Amino acid sequence: MTRRVLVIEDDPDIGRLVMLQLAELDCEGRLIADGVAGLAECEAGRYDLLILDLMLPRMDGLEICRRLRNQARYTPILMLTAKSSELDRVLGLELGADDYLTKPFSMLELAARVKAVFRRADHQQAAATAAAGQEALIEAGGLRIDVQRHEALLDGKPVDLTAKEFELLVYFARSPGRVHTRAQLLDQVWGYSHSGYEHTVNSHINRLRNKIERDPGNPGYIQTVWGVGYKFAEPGG
Repeated sequence: MTRRVLVIEDDPDIGRLVMLQLAELDCEGRLIADGVAGLAECEAGRYDLLILDLMLPRMDGLEICRRLRNQARYTPILMLTAKSSELDRVLGLELGADDYLTKPFSMLELAARVKAVFRRADHQQAAATAAAGQEALIEAGGLRIDVQRHEALLDGKPVDLTAKEFELLVYFARSPGRVHTRAQLLDQVWGYSHSGYEHTVNSHINRLRNKIERDPGNPGYIQTVWGVGYKFAEPGG
């Protein structure tokens, strides 16, 4: 199966090498060197993967990542960065990047990361298909989750959730009372595990709480289990 990959990279040499490697992987690649044009193309087309440079003209990779993750459609993102600081890598992951590579990198390493992203996407698709037979409507207090329609209502009003926020909410709501560690959530919802980056989960949960909790400082749905992780409140709990 041929995969469609969008590459947003302004270094022509790196862009050419990435495109050659994608061809070796039987991928249909498109290269764009400008951040604004790249975002527009990703929003307009359907791609199986976005390979995204951090430093770009007109709009940087972090802003592109942030805007894409505020949309319902989910495109896996492999971020490229010439910066070696942990802060840049962590920020990229917290904004929703699926993986990252620090320049300079080998084409073999790029191929391995691309294959890993595709494997995770296939795994998540299979899990979603399997889950289709599970309960399609989940209700908890004033929260109503329609899995098939991909929508959540709070007291009858729609809640604007990103694709990953919705997936995280469904995962919690399907097992009320069960405690999940950050590492488990990262593995089960994001489909990968980056040691030390469990706070990516924290930032998503904080955003989710701000959208579904009446008092985010005293959450009634997604509760913290100190020293362990998080759980979805049990009925009547």
